[in-house]
This record gives sequence, C-alpha cells and structure tokens, in this order.
Amino acid sequence: MTAPGSTLLAEIVDAVGAEQVVTDPVSTEALSRDHAEWAPCGVPLAVVRARSTADVQAVVAACHRHRVPVVSRGAGTGLSGGANAVEGGVVLSLEPMRAIREINPLEQLAVVEPGVVNDDLRAAVAGHGLWYPPDPASSPWSTIGGNVATNAGGLCCVKYGVTRDYVLALEVVTGTGAVVRLGRRTAKGVAGFDLVGLMVGSEGTLGIVTEVTVRLRPLPPAAITVAGHFASVVDAGAAVRAVGAAGITPAALELVDRHCLEAVDAWKNMGLSVDAEAVLLARVDEPGVTGEQVADRIVDCFTGAGATWADRSTDPGEAEALFEARRLAYPALERLGPVLTEDVCVPKDHVPEMLARIEKIAEHHDVRIANIAHAGDGNLHPLLITPPGDDAARVRAQAAFEDILDAAIGLGGTVTGEHGVGLLKREGLEREASPEVLGLHRAIKRALDPALILNPGKVVAIEGVG
Repeated sequence: MTAPGSTLLAEIVDAVGAEQVVTDPVSTEALSRDHAEWAPCGVPLAVVRARSTADVQAVVAACHRHRVPVVSRGAGTGLSGGANAVEGGVVLSLEPMRAIREINPLEQLAVVEPGVVNDDLRAAVAGHGLWYPPDPASSPWSTIGGNVATNAGGLCCVKYGVTRDYVLALEVVTGTGAVVRLGRRTAKGVAGFDLVGLMVGSEGTLGIVTEVTVRLRPLPPAAITVAGHFASVVDAGAAVRAVGAAGITPAALELVDRHCLEAVDAWKNMGLSVDAEAVLLARVDEPGVTGEQVADRIVDCFTGAGATWADRSTDPGEAEALFEARRLAYPALERLGPVLTEDVCVPKDHVPEMLARIEKIAEHHDVRIANIAHAGDGNLHPLLITPPGDDAARVRAQAAFEDILDAAIGLGGTVTGEHGVGLLKREGLEREASPEVLGLHRAIKRALDPALILNPGKVVAIEGVG
C-alpha cells in the first residue's frame, strides 16, 4: 500500500516538476527553520521552491486534500519561529518568486512577488525618485513576503509607519487552494472589510501571499544625523522620552548599547568603540534650515536628559557607519553564542522604566543582555546571550525572556512589535490578550483555513493542532 506522504509527494512533483521539490535531508534541514534560537522545529516531508502563484496553488490544494500542513517561508530571517517546519508537513519556499512586476511613478506604487528582497525593491524604485519606507534591520536579506507576514517595521517606522501602512493589495492563496485578490490600487477605498490589513502580520496562518502591491513615497532629502552618548541605557531611555515630549518625530531614533558596538567592532573593525554605555542615533529629514533646527532641538533633548556628549554629525561617513553598526548588531552578537531575541514594545513614556526592568531581570537571572532598540517608538530588542553548550544558562535565559514579556505587558505594552508571535511568543500572546480576543483569533483562523493546514501551531494555539 502506498504511504500517504508518497502519494502527496507524487502529486506535487506532477504539478510543479521534480526540479522544484527538495527531499534531501541536508537541504531540507537548512530550509526548515528561521533564526529563532531554541524554537522547536519538525522534519518536513519536502521543501517546494515555488516559482509562480500556480505552483503555490497546486501545492496548497494538494496538501488540503491530504490534510498535510504547509509552512511558507521567504529568506528565513525571522526571529520567532514563525517559519519553522511542522513534522511531516511541506515547506513552501517563496524565495524564487523575485520579480518586480511594476513600478508606477504616477500612482506611486509597485507590484512585486513575495521573494523580492527589501533593499532590492528600494534600489529599484529609487531610480524613479521614489522610496519604500519600511526598513527592518534585515533589509539587505529579508523579503517583502516575510515583511508582510510579520508586519515588519524598522528604523524609519517611528515617523513613516510599518509594512501594513504601505500594503495596498495582495494576491493570496487560501487554505483551500483558492486564489483571491484583496485590496485595491486606488488612493482611497472602503469597500468591505479590511482583509489586506488582516493578512498583514498573520504569519502565513490565514493565507499565503503570492503578490504584493505597495504604496511608495517620494525620496526624502538627505538626512542629518544626531548622536548622543549616555552613561546608562536608562539615561538614553529618558532622552527618548524627552524627544517625544518635545513633540519631535525624527525619521529614526535608535539605541545601541556598548555590548553591541563592541561586538560589531570586533567583527568588522569599524573603529566604533565609544566611551559610553549607550548611544542614541537620530535622523532628521526635514529640508534645509528646518531640519537643522529640529536636529538642534534633539541635541538639547539629549543633553537635558543627561547625555555625556551630544551633537550633530559633520561626517556623513561616520554617521552611516553608526547606523550600519545598528543593523549589524544582531549577527555580530550571534558570533559570541546563541542569542535569544526579544521584541517588546512599550509606550514611549515607559521606555526608561522598561530598560531599567530589563537590567534588573538580567541581574536576577544572571544573564548577559545587550540592548538595541527602535527607541523612538518604544520597540525594544533585548538580546539574551548565552555561552555555547551551557544548558543552565539557556534555562536562565528562557526564564528571563518570559519575565521581559511580563514586564512589557505590565507597562501597557505588547510582547511583539514587529518580529511576530510565531512559536516563541505564543504563551506571551495568551497572557496579553483576553480569552474573548483569543477566541476571535481562533474563529478567524477556522473560517479562512478550515482544514487548519496553514502554518499550524503558530501564533494562537488551537486544540489538537501544533
């Protein structure tokens, strides 16, 4: 008798071609998880490298018939386990779908496939004098499809918003294998429910995105960079609050602590070591004299909050190096050992208190925690670093991870600002949301994915799944 998995695999091969189906265990293992440290991961039946919407539709339809899980993935840069394989399921890689189908300067939009890399889209539209603002630190590697799945933010989101603010329309394959188009190309439109907004951030649990229409903006003028050095991350947090209280919305306001700068310096030899426990980096993109005035006001906010040094940067190369160090902080710290990454977000008023609580949690659990943050909107990324192979440190780090979630919830915040719930934050979501709200999540999941095959076990627990 033919095994069910063999029958499904044969159907998929017939539909998409054997060259797109990967079953070699070494290759499938490399494509079966994201970058979330210690998130569980199953062994898939196969990885399918989709090249078209038709490929995605055929795979999902076959899996629906056989009631086999499907986990979609992009570049695998996620940090919550959202793209981790389910045992015996199919991993559907959208990375080969890399076409930029349209750039429309008149309507200021672009139509792209999900495998397009964020920075590649930005470079393509820049040639038309346009800009795609969402810029996660992983923008040189992460894909638009993955950004949509997690509603990614980034350095510019404090002023310009997150991925959901730029997604106009989607082509989606549903859990039954139907292809639907959601949203619009027009500047305005309120016909029906906001299903695009629902899909953005759903982590592949409600549908698989095969095309994205994004809103663009005109390229902003060259930015002015302001840097401030602080004796503690708590003082830096106070400066973030001061900038907000002054009514200033910078184009970026990032925090990087000494641990991160030293790790980047050791890796890239960028000459970034500074005499400070924390550095705040702000960007101002208002034109001309207005931008200079705003930059000076930010310097005053930094100084008033206790900065040991603060000034506008006069060296564009140095300013760019500091922001590049911010982007490189996570991979640099990974070189030191396993890194468990947090993603909590709190109101700006509570940024100093949250940073203080993180320090206390690190001390209580004897865990080394480095800090980077999209500080301007309260999105903090404590990075819990453990020595390789140290199981006791791993247990302490996981306990500290949960305490940080509780601290954020206690300050009126959320367990994830942009990385997604995935597997790592599922219990945290259950502590943050009421039973009634979790019930709404489950009802929506069952309505859009009645066989419960799309990324099962992620985001919200459903009895008998995951």
